[in-house]
Amino acid sequence: MTEATETKHFRTLFISDMHLGSKAARTDFLLDFLRHHEADTIYLVGDVVDGWRLKRNWYWPQGCNDVVQKLLRKARKGTRIIYIPGNHDEFLRAFPGVHFGGIEVAERMIHEAADGKKYLVLHGDEFDVVVRNIRLLAYLGDWAYDAAIAINVVLAAVRRRLKLPYWSFSAWAKLQVKQAVNFIGEFQKVVAEEARRNQVDGVICGHIHHAVIEDIEGIRYINTGDWVESCTAIVEHMDGTFELICWQSIGQTAEVMTLPAPAAKPVGDMQAA
Repeated sequence: MTEATETKHFRTLFISDMHLGSKAARTDFLLDFLRHHEADTIYLVGDVVDGWRLKRNWYWPQGCNDVVQKLLRKARKGTRIIYIPGNHDEFLRAFPGVHFGGIEVAERMIHEAADGKKYLVLHGDEFDVVVRNIRLLAYLGDWAYDAAIAINVVLAAVRRRLKLPYWSFSAWAKLQVKQAVNFIGEFQKVVAEEARRNQVDGVICGHIHHAVIEDIEGIRYINTGDWVESCTAIVEHMDGTFELICWQSIGQTAEVMTLPAPAAKPVGDMQAA
């Protein structure tokens, strides 16, 4: 753990799965992270707003407003912000190329890093068979996930009182279930294959709330994680190095993985970044 008393500036910042509108969203951690990190370009890699939960029960506390206002303020100050919708905010997929307060919407992008390597950037839900083909089962799984997150909330409160860093019960439990581990592995392989089909060096995605940087058969696979369980983000340094950052508690950060990596143009009919 290292103190984060000053703002750090990066070439690119990738964040996904904030789930604003969900009671599980860690808006306090996310806002603190955004205060301490600036970037030339920020990618919001899907599930920023949790439309599924907002449809069931409207919940939008001040913390959600604060995060949105912080992002809009960064856009006004010159940061390029690209919003790639996910399955929970899929309503925005009807607005590719549209700008909202300086934030541009795109279905997917090709990001070219400082070292010239190219990355496909997408949310990843299109490679989740359950979400794509069995929507009812996906909703049922979402409700079960809510229960695990509720346990998270209680544990987080206890750990705060004990002055312990944030720890996710739901993330730990997920990795104890063989089927979940198998799903993560298969998802990573399929997404990496999509990057290979697009003739790029790697892929940056979210969706499964499992942050990691690794190589899969010659393709760099990067998952941004989430701001519900792990509170993680991916940053690209000015030299093209990618780093996975875990924001463990307010005002502090743990750097958990650093690997060399490869600015952005769209795939197909998408605009250049």
